[in-house]
Amino acid sequence: MQLRVGYIGLGLMGAPIARNILEAGFPLTVHNRSRQAVRDLVGLGANEAFSPREVAQVSDIVFTNLPDSPDVEMVALGKEGILEGGREGMVFVDNSTIKPETARNIADTLSEKGIAALDAPVSGGDVGAKAGTLAIMVGGPKAAFERVLPVFEAMGKTITYVGESGAGQVAKACNQIMVAAQMTALAELLILAQKSGVDPRRVVEAIQGGAAQCWSLDVKPQRLFSGERGPGFKAYMMHKDLGIVLDTARTYGVPLPAAGLHTQLYEAMLQMGMRDLDNSAVIGVLERLASVELVES
Repeated sequence: MQLRVGYIGLGLMGAPIARNILEAGFPLTVHNRSRQAVRDLVGLGANEAFSPREVAQVSDIVFTNLPDSPDVEMVALGKEGILEGGREGMVFVDNSTIKPETARNIADTLSEKGIAALDAPVSGGDVGAKAGTLAIMVGGPKAAFERVLPVFEAMGKTITYVGESGAGQVAKACNQIMVAAQMTALAELLILAQKSGVDPRRVVEAIQGGAAQCWSLDVKPQRLFSGERGPGFKAYMMHKDLGIVLDTARTYGVPLPAAGLHTQLYEAMLQMGMRDLDNSAVIGVLERLASVELVES
């Protein structure tokens, strides 16, 4: 019998992920506060629901993709939530980026009703979500992971079982440490080249084949050179994720000095009115500090 899938949270990432699940042939029921995203998927063959509870009632696996820890708690455990509509044997999968402890608490509560929970945050931005090439890092019961794996394969290219509940969120926190470092390093090198009177495009071309090569250097410069600073991944979400990184570090007594500095740069972005721009647009903070602007194509 084909697994019935539910997806809650159809934002910049959730909508294309849900679409890929639908196109892979899984019967799909969707819910979102903004109804246009629901209508778009219904037009492609999905079923419409009006609450998380309703999604859970008709699904074998329910995914969420929501902004922050309190949102996931409310949808999973609150009134008209997944817990109310779920049943023994159902699997809950959270694609959001939230605190590891929150993921563990949700998993413990759902398990009392026989519902297995997987924390499965994703990385790859809107490009990866649309292309179905996301990296998916998963924590929770191994049996539940194996059951959901065919759906994960419709969403991503790199699917890794990391460990028990919360392990996926720890992996995502580690991922965001690296992403923030890459974005700020990219901003610094472009501004240094620009203010030194050297063409930043040629600099990027020169260093892409060496030790500096990384996803951010491959993907982001051309968008910045074309003046495109709209989101693949919004700056305020990067700032939120870095807050989770630092909170987790405090919990386990780990000093993260570089991550702390990167968090301050993203805080500056928010204060400068750039919260809805792409996380690579942190270059705007460096532009103001250096009194120079990246020359666009």
